Amino acid sequence: MHNRRAYVITTRRAHGAIRLPFGWGMGQVRGMLRPEILDYYARGGETDRLAEGSGRLEFLRTWDILTRALPSPPARILDVGGATGVYAAPLAEAGYDVRVVDPVPGHVAAANEIPGVTAVQGDARDLAEADSSADAVLLLGPLYHLPDRSDRLTAWREAARVARPGGVVAGAVISRFASLFDGVAKGYFAEPGFTGIVEGALADGVHRNDGNRLEWFTSAYFHRPEEVSAEATEAGLSGVRTLAVEGPVWIAGERLTDMLASPDLTVVMLDMLRRVEHEPSILGASSHLIAIGNAPG
Repeated sequence: MHNRRAYVITTRRAHGAIRLPFGWGMGQVRGMLRPEILDYYARGGETDRLAEGSGRLEFLRTWDILTRALPSPPARILDVGGATGVYAAPLAEAGYDVRVVDPVPGHVAAANEIPGVTAVQGDARDLAEADSSADAVLLLGPLYHLPDRSDRLTAWREAARVARPGGVVAGAVISRFASLFDGVAKGYFAEPGFTGIVEGALADGVHRNDGNRLEWFTSAYFHRPEEVSAEATEAGLSGVRTLAVEGPVWIAGERLTDMLASPDLTVVMLDMLRRVEHEPSILGASSHLIAIGNAPG
C-alpha cells in the first residue's frame, strides 16, 4: 500500500479531532453501548488519543499491520467501530472502498465527512450488511466494550459472515495487564481508587472505572493474550494469529516521544517492533493486541 517512510509522515493527520456535544444521540444507542461508555466518547475521551505518545505508536503500528494484512485496493473494507474514521481516512486515501459502522451518531456524522468514506450507525453484534459483502472486516474497538464472552463471539461471527470466503477479519483488544503498566508509567497508583481498578481487571478482565475519570478509560474488557485467538477461532475464523501492537515500548515515556518526533528513528522502531510482533513472551506487555484470521470458505 505505502512505502514505510511515507506512512510515518502522511498518517500524522488524525480524524479524531472532532468534539461531540455532550449527550448527542445517546437516547438512540442505549441498547448498543452502556451509558458510561457513551458518556466517555461524548466527552471526547478518544478525540486526540492517537495523535501523540503511546497513542501515536498504537496508530502507526496498527496501520503497519493493516498495510500487510489487507488485500490490495480497491477492496471493500468494513470498519466496524471505526469511530470518526481515524483508520478509514488513510484507507480511503489509499484507494479502498471504506464503510464505517459505529453506534455513536456523532462518530458516524464525522466519518461521513471524510472523502471516500461512507458511515452508518450500527452494532457489531448485528450488522446490517449482506453476507460475503466485504473483502475485509475490521473490529478495532467493539471487542473492548463487550464484557460478555458470548457477545464478543457474536461480533466475531458477524464479521466472518460479512467477509467474503477467505476474507481478512482483524480485531483489536486491550491487554489484561494494560492498566497495571499504565498506572506505573503515568503515576496513577498514587491516586485513590486506581489500585482497585487494576485489581479488578487482573482478576476477571473487566475494567471498571466507576468514578468516570476520563484519563482512566471507561468500562471495558481486557483480554489475556491467549483469549483473543481462542475466541476468533471458536467464532469460525481460520489461521488466526495474534500480534503485539506496541510491545513494551509504549511505556517508554519521553524517550518514545523523542523517537516519534524523528521520522528516521520512527522507521527504525517500527521495523524492530515488526520483527518481534509474533513473539509470545511480548504479547502480555503490549497495551493492545490484534488478532487476524480468515473467514470460512
